[in-house]
Amino acid sequence: MTVGRRERKKQATRAALSEAALRLALEHGIENVTVEQIADEADVSLRTFFNYFSSKEEAVVAGDAARGEALVERFRARPAAESVLTALRAAVLAFVDDVVHGERLEELRMMRRSPSLIQHQLAAYAAGERALAIAVAERIGEPAPDGSAEEDRAVGVYPSLVAATTMAGLRVAMQRWTDGPGGGSRDLATLHETVDEVFARLSSGLDDPGAVATDRRVGG
Repeated sequence: MTVGRRERKKQATRAALSEAALRLALEHGIENVTVEQIADEADVSLRTFFNYFSSKEEAVVAGDAARGEALVERFRARPAAESVLTALRAAVLAFVDDVVHGERLEELRMMRRSPSLIQHQLAAYAAGERALAIAVAERIGEPAPDGSAEEDRAVGVYPSLVAATTMAGLRVAMQRWTDGPGGGSRDLATLHETVDEVFARLSSGLDDPGAVATDRRVGG
């Protein structure tokens, strides 16, 4: 689907506002930033800001939500012959590569230590989880919900559970990496190993905490 010029301009404005909000929050702390400052930083009017976001917190978290959407699209793009967990593992590995190479570590730390952002982060996680559950349902041939509240409830147990555990596993992997020795400055292979362990445990089941596949690559 081709995106028109008007839509591209709207996307660019939204991204500019989100990046400005994040930049100011990292520099001054979210509690010390105003929506007026964000609008000035992005060189737009205050009215334009509120056309895209309802609060400074929503603007800061918008990039997180966009990356969640990218994760879902990467999963959709995986070969149909791959199992659900194999496709998810590949999508998550690409996701963490983008986070690390995009130097998003300080952003992750800031969001975790800012109580005012938690509600907005949870909303972004929930939206990403719903979208991922729908993508999983489509992949296994279940009826695809249209995104409405009523349809979301119709997503099956398997797609919903897979999406929830994948998102939880991703958060665990990122937290362990950023909070571990070196504070996220370690090589990317360490993070990949943690992601591999997450998916190995999901693949083998969680009933036995001592059971982890020798080869941690799902389907490897």
